[in-house]
Amino acid sequence: MTGLDTNILARYYIQDASDDEAVKQHKLAKKIIESGKPLMICVTVILEFEWIMRGYYRFNTQEISSVFKHLFSLTHVTIENKSIVNKALTNYFNGFDFADSLHHASYETCDQVVSFDDKKFSRRSKRFGLMPPVVVPK
Repeated sequence: MTGLDTNILARYYIQDASDDEAVKQHKLAKKIIESGKPLMICVTVILEFEWIMRGYYRFNTQEISSVFKHLFSLTHVTIENKSIVNKALTNYFNGFDFADSLHHASYETCDQVVSFDDKKFSRRSKRFGLMPPVVVPK
């Protein structure tokens, strides 16, 4: 099995025709990902890849969703903690920050999550009835 770094995913899914090096790397990334050989993507790469798509390339939520749906459909690709990542993506597509969604999904066995982020994390998680609850310490 071969582990993939974020830049392999970025070059495969994001084609930057204005950058000669990116064009070369796209061809290599395509060869790797479409090889059918067993590949693995860790959770931290998923987190970084979402940030690159959203933060650097300005992908919207629908574009990011399409990329992840395709990636997760590849039967030769193993996603670390796939059930947690899927749960995080569901919350992300419902309006949560992806990093917060991933944190929350990772704490599924906890009684609560403590955060100072009242508006975007605590209130949203309460509105959606997510468990464990996100509590703001006082």
